Amino acid sequence: MPSSALKTHKFKWDFWKTVTLVILLLFAVFLVYPLFMLFLSGFKDSETQLWTMGNFAKFFGKRYYYGALKNSFLLTICVTALTILIGTPLAYFMTTCKIKGKGIIEILIIVSMMSPAFIGAYSWVLLCGRNGSVTKFFANLGIHTPSIYGFGGMLLVFTLKLYPFIYMYVCGAMKKIDVALSEAAESLGCNGIKKVATIIVPLITPTVFAGGLLVFMNALADFGTPMLIGEGYLTMPTLIYTEFINETGGEANFAAAMAAIMVLVTAVIFIAQKYFVNKKSFTMSSLRPIQPKQVHGIKNVLIHAFIYLVVGLAILPQLTVVYTSFLNTNRAVFLEGYSLNSYRMIIDNLGRAVKNTYLFGLIAIAIIVILGMFIAYIATRKRNVFTAIIDTVTMFPYIIPGSVLGITLLLAFNHKPLLLSGTAIIMIISFVVRRLPYTLRSSAAILYQISPSMEEASISLGASPVKTFFKITASLMMPGVLSGAILSWITVINELGSSVILFTGKTVTMSVAIYQEVIRASYGTAAALATILTATTVISLLIFFKLTGSKEISL
Repeated sequence: MPSSALKTHKFKWDFWKTVTLVILLLFAVFLVYPLFMLFLSGFKDSETQLWTMGNFAKFFGKRYYYGALKNSFLLTICVTALTILIGTPLAYFMTTCKIKGKGIIEILIIVSMMSPAFIGAYSWVLLCGRNGSVTKFFANLGIHTPSIYGFGGMLLVFTLKLYPFIYMYVCGAMKKIDVALSEAAESLGCNGIKKVATIIVPLITPTVFAGGLLVFMNALADFGTPMLIGEGYLTMPTLIYTEFINETGGEANFAAAMAAIMVLVTAVIFIAQKYFVNKKSFTMSSLRPIQPKQVHGIKNVLIHAFIYLVVGLAILPQLTVVYTSFLNTNRAVFLEGYSLNSYRMIIDNLGRAVKNTYLFGLIAIAIIVILGMFIAYIATRKRNVFTAIIDTVTMFPYIIPGSVLGITLLLAFNHKPLLLSGTAIIMIISFVVRRLPYTLRSSAAILYQISPSMEEASISLGASPVKTFFKITASLMMPGVLSGAILSWITVINELGSSVILFTGKTVTMSVAIYQEVIRASYGTAAALATILTATTVISLLIFFKLTGSKEISL
């Protein structure tokens, strides 16, 4: 009897086991199954649907195809190196030196990071394109400016968009370094550059690699920038998109094979980086963090010039978009004078895109908040083999480019019994899958700060575990959950990679509409839509700062 009773108690079903099962099923249906279908499709012939290695042989057999993978690697490696070279010294100077206007600079850095890269690409076309204002200005002076199109332009756009990832990671690491280490080095005669090279650099190297991975993944997966300014410099996301869309479905299997290669490549890079960081990382408690000091003379001028130049160039695309949205336009030509005609055209013709963005985004965020809280709770409080699987699967969105996710969802849900293609549901699913990690990480972080003894006290007073979670734990988690939800919201409304694959005329979003307007050379309406998107991002960040009481974002 005691043994039987013990077994009955061990396998007793409860609310959290139900939650775990439901979440496992959701991930199985909307993430694992689509990825499985993607890999299966890659091994099928487009015409006969028989099993074949032909799609992979075709990719690696023609320079045009595998050259796109080499191009993507070359571009992303150069972008990652440049962002490290810019973001690391920027973080060092902002942490160790007194900088005038530091608070505003930090906000501008965050705003430039949160806006989508393709808006930056579009803005640089307005400035440095063939008919751009900067190009014309220098042309009148007889000076030929470098082209914004191709490898160089993408390198500029990605670097200015992604260096904040390095900056924020390194800033976080710098604040954990105890000043005693620096003082000990100075007492031994190690000063200046030698001190930075021997003390600071080794301490922040794992953090730099972690930030570098984010930069690498973002640059590798970006679709909008290469499509707008690539002009002959073919990358994998654009190649996958054109093969999937332009062949009217005839080459869907070949596109799936290329998408599978992308997933495998990013997974290998992600695992290798995680291994390196885990091997080299360490924890440090800074009893006396580094305090910024006043720098004098030419050194102070050069530091300020460097910071202002980098931040100014990074925020320039947003300022350009806002300014041009109020200009009179005739499609691609900006006329003299100012008006609200571009905004009127949005209301008349593109109101659906604005409404869809907010509606789909709010529904996705509601789902993300619920899932984020539940997954964080079972992963930290109800640890077992199933919650460990869930915790691992939630990392997959980090390694799946948006365009690849769009294709996987279409391949999986383009037929009965789950015929979701062309619906708002599939758009929302893509948003949830792509952006859940932001809310999940913040939910887990704040849950670690909540003592289990509070839940135990509630249960000891007669409250059920479920009631305790909703009344006590969920309430205490809410600040962290909401801060993560706002970051998820910002990235949801700016999502282009998966949306441009999944959208229809009825489910178009602002990001897709901006992309379409730029392709059509309707620059006025594109600028107005981009301004609305940028304004929404800024307002969301202000709400985030108000809720968290800080001017920083933890990644």
